[in-house]
Amino acid sequence: MSQLVARALLPKRKRIVNSRLRNRKVQDIHSPPEINKDMEKAETSVYFAGFWMRLWAFLLDMITVFSLNGLLVYPLLRLTNVNGLLSLGPFNLETVLSAVIFFLYFATMTKIYGQTIGKMILGLRVISLKNDELSWTQIIFREGVGRFIHQSFFLLYVIYVMVAFTTKKQGLHDVIADTCVIHEREEQTHM
Repeated sequence: MSQLVARALLPKRKRIVNSRLRNRKVQDIHSPPEINKDMEKAETSVYFAGFWMRLWAFLLDMITVFSLNGLLVYPLLRLTNVNGLLSLGPFNLETVLSAVIFFLYFATMTKIYGQTIGKMILGLRVISLKNDELSWTQIIFREGVGRFIHQSFFLLYVIYVMVAFTTKKQGLHDVIADTCVIHEREEQTHM
C-alpha cells in the first residue's frame, strides 16, 4: 500500500515523441520553467529538407515546366513560325521563352505559396531565414540569380550536391537568397 502512495506522490511524467525517434524527450509536468522552454524549442524545431527530397521535388517541377512549355510556348511558335527568324547565337526564341516560363513558374509559385507543385506534393516549403515572409528580392536572387548560375553551364549542376553537406541543407541559390527548404509536417506528440 505504501508503494501506491509513493507512486501517487511522484511527479507525473509525460512522454513527448516527435516524428523522429532519435529525438525522444521525456518531460516532467511539474518541471522547472527552463526545461519547459527547452521543450517548446524542441517542439517548434524545423526539419530541413535534404538532397533527395529536393531532387524529387525538382524533377516533379521540371515535368510541370515542360508541360507548361508544351501548352504555351510550342503552339505559339508553331502558329507564328518566328522561331527560326529570331535567334542570337545559340539562343533562339524557343530557348528564351522556355527560360522565361521556367523563371516565372518558380518565382510566382514560391512567392505566392512558398512552394512549387513538386514541393507541395512532397510536403516541403521555402522559408526565409531573416524575415517571416519571403520578399521579392529574395525570390529574384533565389530563382533568378542563383538558378541562372546553376543552369548557365551543365557542370554547375554539381553545385546542387552542396545541399547534402550544409547544416541547413542549403543550395547555392538558398545561400545567396538567405532561404532554406523545410518539411511542412507537424510535430506529433504521444503520451
